[in-house]
Amino acid sequence: MTARRSPEDGLQPERTALAWSRTSQAVLANGTLLLLRDTAHYGGPLRFLPAAAAMVIAGATYLIGRRRRAVLNLRPLPDRLAPRRQVTTIGWAVIALIVVTSVVLTL
Repeated sequence: MTARRSPEDGLQPERTALAWSRTSQAVLANGTLLLLRDTAHYGGPLRFLPAAAAMVIAGATYLIGRRRRAVLNLRPLPDRLAPRRQVTTIGWAVIALIVVTSVVLTL
């Protein structure tokens, strides 16, 4: 069973949750703007692909953030605390979204 957090533990779980949710919202806003951009110019179903990718990345970011907050609320903290794989995965996904956004904006 896990012990309850005390006020002296700090606000790390809350800061972590806020950072992940801000990233998720930024990616979602990117997808929304891609979807709304010049709808008369793009008529095919491929115009939804960048926005759909952004929504998938935003959802994954949000879920990872929720999981991270739950881990940081555990007492005692787990031995392996750094989310290296998740951060790397989301980082590469955001870089790919930036490339796709740049390509779409130059069309």
